[in-house]
Amino acid sequence: MNHFTYFFILAAALAGPLALSFDKKVAFYKKWKYLFPAMLLPAVFYIIWDIYFTAIGVWSFNENYITGIKLFNLPIEEVVFFFVVPYCCVFIYECIRFYFPHLQNRKIADTILKVIAIILLIVGVIFLKKIYTSSTFLLTEIFIACIFLFKKYFKNFDAASFLVAYIIILLPFLAVNGLLTSMPVVIYNNTENVGVRVATIPIEDIFYGMLLILMNISIYEKLKNN
Repeated sequence: MNHFTYFFILAAALAGPLALSFDKKVAFYKKWKYLFPAMLLPAVFYIIWDIYFTAIGVWSFNENYITGIKLFNLPIEEVVFFFVVPYCCVFIYECIRFYFPHLQNRKIADTILKVIAIILLIVGVIFLKKIYTSSTFLLTEIFIACIFLFKKYFKNFDAASFLVAYIIILLPFLAVNGLLTSMPVVIYNNTENVGVRVATIPIEDIFYGMLLILMNISIYEKLKNN
């Protein structure tokens, strides 16, 4: 059963949000028609990114904890990860939007997100030779910049709701990543990251996750409000 470990971790992460999706107040299941199409483009982008990074040895996967079914060099579990995690995270985001509607349009949140982008740009350039650090930080910075530069397209994106949701999202995200990195299911090549960890989790994973959720939420809001 060890070979189903990664699947079990993903199933456990999905169970709560999926069950609560049918709650009458938030009624997240009614938003599936926007959510599922919104997940496709980010998933494809991340799958290609993961395939490339696995090929060049930025990370690898412990064969003891995966089924062995692969898309090119990528475990099928990792492919599923890019749908399960966004589902859970957008569910949390929708709950925040529903229960705390007054969070919207806070200028301080825009400022915080811009400061994060500037810090990511600086750190990404400093560690340009460490491919996981530089690519994750710079791609996240570029996407945040696009949100503000192309406001017409991202007019329904609300920085305050995103930031509060992401702070909450970090708890289950770090729990799942903590399992994946402590067993380890995912093995990192430390020459390609800065070596700073939150327990067993590379600091880069926090922004790797941030970009994934930013992409999903921004596309989701675009589809929902068209």
